[in-house]
Parts: sequence; C-alpha cells; structure tokens
Amino acid sequence: MSEPILRFEKVSREYSLGDTKTYGLVSVSLDFHPGEYAAIVGPSGSGKSTLQHLGAGFDRPSSGSVSLMGHDLGRYGENGLARLRNEHIGFIFQTFNLLPVLSAEENVLYPALIRATDPRRRRAARDRARRLLDRVGLDGSGKKRPHQLSGGQRQRVAIARALMNEPSLIFADEPTANLDHQTGSGILDIMGELNRQDGVTLILATHDPAVMKRAGRIVRLKDGRVEADEA
Repeated sequence: MSEPILRFEKVSREYSLGDTKTYGLVSVSLDFHPGEYAAIVGPSGSGKSTLQHLGAGFDRPSSGSVSLMGHDLGRYGENGLARLRNEHIGFIFQTFNLLPVLSAEENVLYPALIRATDPRRRRAARDRARRLLDRVGLDGSGKKRPHQLSGGQRQRVAIARALMNEPSLIFADEPTANLDHQTGSGILDIMGELNRQDGVTLILATHDPAVMKRAGRIVRLKDGRVEADEA
C-alpha cells in the first residue's frame, strides 16, 4: 500500500471553557491514502470538523501528531502551514467562504496569486481559473459576485477555488448541507469525477446518506473517538 497522504497518530484536541474541559478528538489514529474517497460521519459534536481542521493545519492537536505528505505539521509555524496548504490542500467550507467583493473568477484565482508573482504566471493562472469555472458548469458566470449566484453556484465556485493550485487532497465540510437534492447530487458528481479522473483524495465531513453511499470508506466518530472505520 502507498504511503499515507495524511496520518493522525494518537491525536487528541482538548478545549477549555473556563474550568470545563471538552474534547474534540480523543486519541485518534487514522491513515488516509492517495486516491481515497472517505466520508467522516457522526452526530453534531462528534469531532468531524475538528478532524478536518487539524488535518489541514488550521488547528493544532493538544497531543499526538498530524502528518501531511510526510511532513509533521507540528514542526511548522503559521507561515509554513499556510505554504503547505497552498501547495497540497483544497478546503471547501460549509458556508462557502467566498470573498463578497470579488467576482467568481477572482475568488477562484485568489489562491494562485500567492504563488504567481510575475505577469506571465498570473495570466496562466487566470486562464486556469476560467477553465475550472467552465469545468464546474459556470462558464459565463465568472464576472458575477457571490450575492448574484445561487447556493449551488457558490458551492461550485468553492470547488473550483479548491482546485486552483492542483491539490492532492481536498477537505469538504458538509458539502451538500445547504443545497437541494438535485443540486447536491450535481456537486457530488463533480467531486466523484475529481476523485476518479484526477486521483484527488477526498475527505468529506457529512450527515448526508448520499455522500456515504458514494464514498469508498466511512469513518464513524462518536464523542471524539473513532467508533468504526469501514472500507
């Protein structure tokens, strides 16, 4: 089997609220391999979002270690983590997290501007942003701002943005939660295509049975612990 793209080794995340301590994750050990399509499931508060945020380096464990592409994230400062995310990870947020003052095309392009410093690379990045919008079915909508788009269209922009820097791994937090059934099914079609044709590793936090049905692996969390790991 290939080396893991993402590894959790005895990871716990503790939160303090005054004198009260709660746990987002408790001694979780998991490996995710290149090309997997994994659904992280469980009730609200079970640790799904915590697992994703730790895996992407947005948060740090209280104990244990998280490794991405063989890099121990605990050895990196904030700038180093941002660079690793920019090079290897796409993240699709439940609330889309699009910048309202930017057009759809500019939102997609934004992650590439960190790396594309000369005019030639910026032109190439803009061409890629347009191709990605076309790929997710938004050809002709690049100049629209988020408030001019439907929920499904905004989710498609978020997917295109996540793909901008050709990531090896995409996290998606409840990607169908704010969408009707038909729109959600279309979003899952796009993500499945990314997994099958491009080999992108998908880790989706979800309550949606439709996502679970399509995933090749289901990791069930309960109270911050792995309750089951079903391939």
